[in-house]
Amino acid sequence: MLRGKMELGLSYDDVLLVPKRSPIKSRKDVSTETYLTKKIKLKIPVVSSNMDTVTESGMAIEIAQLGGIGIIHRFNTIEQQIKEVERVKRYRSALIERPLIVKYSSTLEEAREIMDEKGITSLLVVDGKGKLTGILTARDIRFKPPLDTKVSELMTPKEKLVVGKKGISPEEAKNMMMKSKVEKLPVVDNDWNICGLYTGKDIYRKTKHPDSTVDSKDRLMVGAAVGVKEDAIQRAKKLVEAGADVLVIDIAHGHSDLEIDVLKKIKKELPDIEIIAGNVATAEGTKDLIEAGADAVKVGVGPGSICTTRIVTGSGYPQLSAVMNCAKEAAKHGIPVIADGGIKFSGDITKAIAAGASTVMLGSLLAGTDESPGDPIIKNGKKFKVIRGMASFGAKFGRDAKEKTSTEIMEFVPEGVEATVPYKGNVSEIVHQLMGGLRSGMSYCGAMTIKEVQEKGEFVRITSAGLKESHAHDVNLV
Repeated sequence: MLRGKMELGLSYDDVLLVPKRSPIKSRKDVSTETYLTKKIKLKIPVVSSNMDTVTESGMAIEIAQLGGIGIIHRFNTIEQQIKEVERVKRYRSALIERPLIVKYSSTLEEAREIMDEKGITSLLVVDGKGKLTGILTARDIRFKPPLDTKVSELMTPKEKLVVGKKGISPEEAKNMMMKSKVEKLPVVDNDWNICGLYTGKDIYRKTKHPDSTVDSKDRLMVGAAVGVKEDAIQRAKKLVEAGADVLVIDIAHGHSDLEIDVLKKIKKELPDIEIIAGNVATAEGTKDLIEAGADAVKVGVGPGSICTTRIVTGSGYPQLSAVMNCAKEAAKHGIPVIADGGIKFSGDITKAIAAGASTVMLGSLLAGTDESPGDPIIKNGKKFKVIRGMASFGAKFGRDAKEKTSTEIMEFVPEGVEATVPYKGNVSEIVHQLMGGLRSGMSYCGAMTIKEVQEKGEFVRITSAGLKESHAHDVNLV
């Protein structure tokens, strides 16, 4: 028996944005700056999804350089997730405050283990008292000397090093490196104690990507996901220690006591970390998470391309209406909303933001790129990459293998599928296209900023004929 009035729920395909008079002369004049949480600002409203076929360090690095942020998935051990976070934080910095070191008495084999594990090409060499005595770089081991060779025999000794004194500024370091034609500049005090390290790569990356999402130390920002099981608090603490800038509590049904309890516990243990909670699909769920301490709310139950929650459980909420309802409630508290799922085209991003979202979380649109985890496969002569829902059979039993647990197949009810997506090349090309579409969409709304889109955006409902009319039709595509 139905209770009360049945609401009408709309998805992105059910509406179009009404074109408005626009003062915009070029879409380059449009600003896509927005907020991920109350404190974290982004240049573009893009968050890469915390799925194991979408975001590890490679994706997080590229998305942060483009002005968005990536969320490292949680479907691995705590130690593995920490390594992914650390790779992002070490990728670039104004000053590497704790450069990796090796003792001068160590062997090349020991040095290579550190380099391979951390994904770096150089190590500062220290003596028995921890003072700088040299540097070992990839150039020193290019011709593959025996692994039992001592580091002291291969390194560039301190007498030949160019070093900066403690307190040197990034600009001074840059000029010094250019003048001396060196790629690494160790920073030391008067007693040769190591105070940091500047690298030419960091300076180049900063110049190449001026819109990068960075922290106060000019390191790329990165998020990391945690669950609601026993290790959630421990995982959260270690991820923050590793440098994670924001945590995502990752659970399919975020409007639950489990999520609310974990959210409160993490906020109590880590009061300074920004936390994104979700997923929810109602104003009530949004309010409850905000009152429990959420700094942003992730919206979306079942809209993802590889999610089958709605079919399996019968539960969910059409995504456009979910975003509108949740954003309206979140605005009362000054909390941003993330639209997670259902984005198929750049126009859907514009619609999500006009509906009230501050950012969108992308999964399948970013899967299939060079930066997504996994190698391409060849199918019918074409390249593809695998994407899977995190409640799919493959994801579940992959987790069991990593966690050394087991689940009877008949006991597990999947709410996601595994699929392939075409290989797409570099993710930066995809993001540039999406942001170009967003800027054009904003100009059609007469909006110069994200806030203006939210204020000026006006929707019109369309029929199936209107949707057909919106796509290319009555032609043979080439």
